[in-house]
Amino acid sequence: MIDVVGVAFEEKGRIYYFSPAGLNLNKGQNIIVETERGLQFGTIVLENTKLKKENLNLPLKRVVRTTTNEDININVKNLKDNVRAFEECRKLIIKHKLAMNLIDASFTFDRKQLLFHFTADARIDFRELAKDLASIYRTRIELRQIGIRDKARAVGGIGPCGRMLCCNSFLYNFDTVSISMAKNQNIALNPIKINGSCGRLLCCLTYENDTYLEAKKDMPEVGQIVNIKEGKGKVLSIDPLARSYRVDINDVGVVVVELK
Repeated sequence: MIDVVGVAFEEKGRIYYFSPAGLNLNKGQNIIVETERGLQFGTIVLENTKLKKENLNLPLKRVVRTTTNEDININVKNLKDNVRAFEECRKLIIKHKLAMNLIDASFTFDRKQLLFHFTADARIDFRELAKDLASIYRTRIELRQIGIRDKARAVGGIGPCGRMLCCNSFLYNFDTVSISMAKNQNIALNPIKINGSCGRLLCCLTYENDTYLEAKKDMPEVGQIVNIKEGKGKVLSIDPLARSYRVDINDVGVVVVELK
C-alpha cells in the first residue's frame, strides 16, 4: 500500500494520484505538483489515503508544495491567458481552413507548455498551425484530439433526467458502458432514451447495473421454458427488482411468479 492524494487540474476533471511527500493535505486545498508536462496548479479532491501498488502508475510524481499567494496570482494570470490563447488559436484554425473544433487551451503553471484540446471527425494535419502558435507564444505547443465524452464534460449541459451532466458535476472518471447494461435493466434500446448529450451511451447505465445482475442470478431468461405449479410455459418478461417474472402457459394464460 502506498500513500497518495488525488488531484484534479480542473473542476470535476479526472483524478490523478500523487505522492503527498510527507505533507498532510486536506480536500479542497490548492497545491503545486510535478507532472510530465511540468509544474501544475491543482486541487486536492482525495485526501491522504493508501492504494495498492498494482492500482497505480509508478513511480508517482510528488506534490511540490501547498500554494502561496504568489502561486495563486500566477494561476489567475494563466487562466486569463488561456482564454486569449484559445481565441488566437481559433482564428488560426479558420486561417488554415482546418476541420477541427477547438475545446480549450491551457498553460502549465510554469508556462513550459501550452496545450489545446480539440475534436475532429478525421485525422488533422495541424503542423502549420502548431508552428504559428509556437512563434507567437515561444513555448512548447501540444494539440491533442479528444473524444466526444471529454467534449461534453468540458462544455457541460443538462441530461435527459433534467439535471446537470454527471461528467460535468461529480463524475471524475469514465467507466466502460455497454449496451448489455441497458438490456440487464430492461431498458428499451431506443437511442433517444439510452444515449446522453454526447451521443454515447449514458454513463448512468453503470450505476445500478451490478444491482440488476445480482437480482437476476436466480431468475430465468426471457424466452426460457420453465415448469411451475400451473404448468409448463415460456417466460415473457422478468422484473428483477420486484423479484417476479411472467410465464405464458397454454390453456391457462399469463401467470405471474413471485420469488421470495
